[in-house]
Amino acid sequence: MSLRSRFLMLAGALLLVGLAGVWFAFERIAEGIIEQWGQHVAEIQVRYDSARLQQPLEREIALSHQLADSTAILRFARESDNPDREAAAIEEMESFRGNFRDENYFVALRENGAYYHNNADDEFADDPLRYHLDPDDPDDAWFFRLIEEERDFHLNVNPDTELGVTKLWIDVLIRDRDGSILGMTGTGLELDGILRDIVDIEQPGITTVFADFSGAIQLYRDPEFIEFASLVQPEGQKSTVERLVDRPRDHQRIRSMMDELRDLSDPEGEVRTDFVQIDGQRQLAGIARLPTLDWYEITLLDLDEVMPVRHFTPVLVVFGFTLALVLVLLHMALQRLIFRPVAALEQAMARIQSGDLRPVELPEARGEIGRLMRHYQSMAEAIRNQTRNLETKVRERTEALHEMARKDPLTGLVNRRGMDELLDDHAQRARHSGEPFGVIYLDLDHFKPLNDTHGHAEGDATLTRVAERLREFLGPDDRVARWGGDEFLVLLHPCDPERLSAMGQALIEAAAGVETPEDTPVTFSAGGHLAQPGEPVDEILERADHALYSAKESGRNRFDVL
Repeated sequence: MSLRSRFLMLAGALLLVGLAGVWFAFERIAEGIIEQWGQHVAEIQVRYDSARLQQPLEREIALSHQLADSTAILRFARESDNPDREAAAIEEMESFRGNFRDENYFVALRENGAYYHNNADDEFADDPLRYHLDPDDPDDAWFFRLIEEERDFHLNVNPDTELGVTKLWIDVLIRDRDGSILGMTGTGLELDGILRDIVDIEQPGITTVFADFSGAIQLYRDPEFIEFASLVQPEGQKSTVERLVDRPRDHQRIRSMMDELRDLSDPEGEVRTDFVQIDGQRQLAGIARLPTLDWYEITLLDLDEVMPVRHFTPVLVVFGFTLALVLVLLHMALQRLIFRPVAALEQAMARIQSGDLRPVELPEARGEIGRLMRHYQSMAEAIRNQTRNLETKVRERTEALHEMARKDPLTGLVNRRGMDELLDDHAQRARHSGEPFGVIYLDLDHFKPLNDTHGHAEGDATLTRVAERLREFLGPDDRVARWGGDEFLVLLHPCDPERLSAMGQALIEAAAGVETPEDTPVTFSAGGHLAQPGEPVDEILERADHALYSAKESGRNRFDVL
């Protein structure tokens, strides 16, 4: 056998061995990169999916809380047999209906079980009292269970057999000032729309699931898996997320990740990931807890579809050609053209595998290795861009949700939730600095007659002008919020007794400058209180409220201090 033949045989054997080694190493590295990057993508996707659900719900929840705290609703819930209270409450319900996303509401009273509802078609405007809840009716068990468990807020996917609709219901308890439960209110979102816009968005290889605190499936692309009225279903008979996975150990792992998140004191932004088997295929599961909803968001990634290994096949071909050239070149040429660039590329891929996405400078190379490096750089740049885009979207959605939840949409002022946070912040600051701050509780006098005479549009315009007028009189560190309905709350800082009295009187006089139809006079009744360091926020508001009550009892259009 000639030397040439021996060399060809040796070269062929080396080539086969080399290709086998390259294939094995490349497959391990590629799978490692895909799994590492898949976990990162899963975490971002979970946060993104969570933000897409919370964005429409945060506003609906805030509106439901405002409706539950409405004076007209509270008065009616206390005196459900009073026709005047009922008329005022229905008017309040209708005023909120247009603000809800799907333009519907419900109010259920604990005293007599009356269930009021109207929808986007205004179908029940003449008679919103649809039926009475029965504690012995299984279809009504959700109402009595929520009251029994004293859940101030709950999300419930449930068909209403009386109304003939299936919705994602937002349930908020109506509580009296002493904390007693008077009933429940909220709104319903069309289930099909939620599934279409948030869950089943046709992302290849990505499945989104939302489950409640018990693991019962609430939102899923296949409605057959959804557990309706999960609150009242017996444990062990619910359609839970474990139903989606194949193996018992996957059931345990899913439940373990959910329990870990529930035990965290601050689960915001925390994501747990692990591999599970679904329909015989290995998928990456990412789970996050949504504490404001008491739900879990589960994202399932089919990495074979999201990031298939076959896309790396051209790179493997380049490696094959490179190895063929290695057998022909001298050692120095091999070292310069192959080994050093491959080592640098391996280090760069290892950095990506470890989660370091910063650009790296690779040595200059030509031919197949050069193309391989350019493929890698293009892939790395695409990964970096996708990461930045996803993180930017999550950050923007989170900031928008935070702003929306703390701003009154009509007047542009801080809403009740935002002012609660400001009051807590100033109370804590006062404890450290020893400086007092002032609180003025304002209530528009005789606003309801103006609203009834000129309509809600003019009433809303008057509230907007009042808000603008109040802003003109405040200092740079003062704050004003729409507290609810025709009530406003002013926070003064810095403040002393003289400034509190002067500002309270100035705001009373400022009302005269508000333009109204037919020059109807606008007046305030106001109560103020100078909050001392260490004084609880609840007591501060209570004293300001007592001062406001004193001003009303003394003839309105005046300012009293307590």
